[in-house]
Amino acid sequence: MNLQGSIVALITPFKDGKVDEQSFRNLLKWHIQEGTHGILVLGTTGEAATIDKEERKRIMEIALEEVKGKVPLIVGTGTNNTKLALEYTKMAEEMGFDAALIVTPYYNKPTQNGLYEHYSYIAKNTNIPIILYNVPGRTSVNLLPDTTAKLAQIENIVAIKEACGNIKQVTELLLKCPEDFTILSGDDFTAYATVMLGGKGVISVAANVIPKEMAELMESSLKGDVAKAQKLNLKLYTLYKAMFIETNPVPAKYALWLMGKIETPEVRPPLAGLVENSLEQLKKILKEDYGLI
Repeated sequence: MNLQGSIVALITPFKDGKVDEQSFRNLLKWHIQEGTHGILVLGTTGEAATIDKEERKRIMEIALEEVKGKVPLIVGTGTNNTKLALEYTKMAEEMGFDAALIVTPYYNKPTQNGLYEHYSYIAKNTNIPIILYNVPGRTSVNLLPDTTAKLAQIENIVAIKEACGNIKQVTELLLKCPEDFTILSGDDFTAYATVMLGGKGVISVAANVIPKEMAELMESSLKGDVAKAQKLNLKLYTLYKAMFIETNPVPAKYALWLMGKIETPEVRPPLAGLVENSLEQLKKILKEDYGLI
């Protein structure tokens, strides 16, 4: 499994309260065609927190049908319940996913020792490659570099999605973790910088909307084509911001809907649709800056 480049944190399309299976299949096929290097389903952007077990299994089945063997296929299996996270991770392993992305437990606010015990317990009871996921802005806990480096010694903990937004922390990860441990940006704003420092790519929200361009940015960055990568990164910056005009994944869903890629921009409560002002700003950016609508 080659974990690098642009890995999309894919949205989960809904229609009338249910998973829109056809739109989901279409998105998966589109990403393969556009050159996306890897696909993550049921992550934060996939609204995993409001998806039940039956829906989870069906989403995973569809993803495997459309993607398996074409690019690395990852599924989010993290919760703030260690036992349940293990259950989801075992399910991913049994179904044949290439890796499991496990977010730091949210709300509980575990210590660094608690984080180590959580991840090591799951890793030692499974064989699937595990990607740690650090996103303090959502979880209220920061997986520190020393803890990550300790976890990286466990054979099937192979990577981290680092979404702390702190380049200093990314640098410390590169210094402290084994050379074969993969560091991925979890934040479009730091994707280019992370690769320039020595990271391998990004798990991206923006790639939902501009898959080809994010793939090109990561390819040029990994090749060391600095001039091209810098130009692309600056060109895409406005879209990065637009994806967070309101809470992710609401803007991404509305963008895909405006582009005709999904039937509805529906999100699940407690998320809500874009307010009118945000929608107009998004339309303007998509049309005038990127020609996407």
